[in-house]
Amino acid sequence: MFKHLWRIYEAAAMLLGLGLLALLCLLWTLPALLLHALLPPSAGQRVGRAVIRLSFRFYLAALTLLCACRFDLRELDQLARERGPRVVVANHPSLLDALILASRLPNAVCVMKAALARNLLLGAGARLARYIVNDAPLPMLRHATRALQDGATLIIFPEGTRTATPPVDACAATAGILAARAGVPVQAVLIEMSSLYLGKRWTLWRPPALPLTVRVRRGECWRFDRAPDGAKSAAVRHFGPRLEAYFRGALAPDLAPGPAAASAQAAGPQPPESEASS
Repeated sequence: MFKHLWRIYEAAAMLLGLGLLALLCLLWTLPALLLHALLPPSAGQRVGRAVIRLSFRFYLAALTLLCACRFDLRELDQLARERGPRVVVANHPSLLDALILASRLPNAVCVMKAALARNLLLGAGARLARYIVNDAPLPMLRHATRALQDGATLIIFPEGTRTATPPVDACAATAGILAARAGVPVQAVLIEMSSLYLGKRWTLWRPPALPLTVRVRRGECWRFDRAPDGAKSAAVRHFGPRLEAYFRGALAPDLAPGPAAASAQAAGPQPPESEASS
């Protein structure tokens, strides 16, 4: 009996969470379009990034209160208190990742797919915040370098898309190239989840396995501007494989979704263990 009730709650929590996110994005769409037309670019991006940060903080608080989600973001909050431009790289297990990082990191700008920039729910806010589209490499590099030189925190998921084979897929060297060009550090962030919810192989309307636990840890930091030119060039060239190897070694096995977790998820969502055994 409890299992059936718990699955009903999981489905209700999914609808509430997705519906609230859609509502927040829709409510911001028209104001973002108007402000994009009326404000100078610098003012528009400040307003856009601030609204995104506050909206996503509210959204995560709502998921915590109503949807049995638990977010351990203490190390991310500590990182957010440190000022200065940087490239933040993270593994990408879920659609929630960008929301989590943008909810905490100040003056954050994301590198995103062109399809997302044209999305009805996300496009207007992303354009106002001057998020960077990755469809053309050279313009992307130019815009991202300028954002870093202006003091932004640049968020990059080096896998390019959500992880298909946990714990991490092959990583591109883009973050290292940008950091070397702008003379800023690359800061790794590790995102660990108790389930594969909204991952690459998780359909949008499939309920989560609750409670959902998400932990974000601060990882290693790299600097290329302090190395001689020859060493810097080699380090940047090999940064993708180095980053992939780092993520594979650093992601904690207890929360990182691996083959065992994938098999458990395929059987369907389960209630908390203490209740399931009763």
